[in-house]
Amino acid sequence: MYFHDIIGQQKIKDRLIQSIQEGRIPHAQLFSGAEGTGALQLALAYARYICCTNRGETDACGTCPSCHKFNKYIHPDTHFVFPIYKPSSGKKWVCDDFLIQWREFVLEKEYFGYQEWMSFIKAGNSQGVIYGDEGDEILRKLSFKAFESEYKVMIIWLPEKMGDVCANRLLKILEEPPEKTVFLLVSENPGQLLSTILSRAQLVRVKGIEAGDLRKALQEKFNMSDTELDSSIHLSGGSWLKALDYIQSGDEKRLYLQQFIRCMRGAYTIANFSPDKKLDKQKSLKDLKIWSEEMAKAGREQEKNYLSYSQRLVRENFIMNVGQPEINFLTPEEMDFSKNFSPFINHKNILSFMEELELAEKHIEQNVNAKIVFFDLALKSIMLFKK
Repeated sequence: MYFHDIIGQQKIKDRLIQSIQEGRIPHAQLFSGAEGTGALQLALAYARYICCTNRGETDACGTCPSCHKFNKYIHPDTHFVFPIYKPSSGKKWVCDDFLIQWREFVLEKEYFGYQEWMSFIKAGNSQGVIYGDEGDEILRKLSFKAFESEYKVMIIWLPEKMGDVCANRLLKILEEPPEKTVFLLVSENPGQLLSTILSRAQLVRVKGIEAGDLRKALQEKFNMSDTELDSSIHLSGGSWLKALDYIQSGDEKRLYLQQFIRCMRGAYTIANFSPDKKLDKQKSLKDLKIWSEEMAKAGREQEKNYLSYSQRLVRENFIMNVGQPEINFLTPEEMDFSKNFSPFINHKNILSFMEELELAEKHIEQNVNAKIVFFDLALKSIMLFKK
């Protein structure tokens, strides 16, 4: 990854390059940005530029021995920490056990998210964690002198996935960092980190990619109409991954929308039934039960994705209801549904809807019975429509 490979973020690139050229490299930096905005990519390009022995004005040279090693992410003075899982018991699992897969994945994907990584290493329903033993590995690796570069670089992707043991060991070394050592932490949720870790790292806030930069990148990759481009950019929220997701995952999102509509219509019908429509109520209740059973067959990641999608759709409908179209992020299909649905998402029930969806997602992540989770969600939706 070079600086010129990163979509947009030119001001941050310039600032990072300047810090190296002026010899002002902080010992710890926290790249904070949403998935798909380029936070990890900036850290990778920055590490390459630090280690490059023939730096250009705007990027690493690409020809020195250091750059050749970075082309395969095998530079001996750059180390990686990232979420993993334990495929089996009986041994201590650390990031080096997945290093071959990590190199292959990063070279193949360039931009990627946590779920893609966990799927690539076949984690199944396991949650990615940076285990306590990784703290010992960090201390061990940084205890050696640099082999080739002036600096040793430790890149930690998603440090919020660290357990308490690893986080405390990291804090210890951040308090007394070895000479010529650079920590690059890349976080999507820095609020989940220890405040003492946050206080010892210089913040690099990575905002969403600007619309003009996204447009240029999409035009180079896809043959799209101006309308499709505008929709992709608007819905992306500045994330390259979300823009790609909108383009490439249309069928999946349409399925989520159909399931959402089915649940909401059933819940609304029951919430507003009259005695002369008793059969409609019974039919809707039966369909909600069938709906919850069908949702439970989808698999945990799909279930979580649906609930995350539902949170977005509820939020967007509330925004539509309060009359803020300029910050609405809806596809044309979602817009058609939301024109009639949005009046029922209001200040009386929006927070409760979001809380119930978030709770359902949390329960799915904790392996609670999915049939119960989804049927309970449907029943609670009925009550929320009565508010």
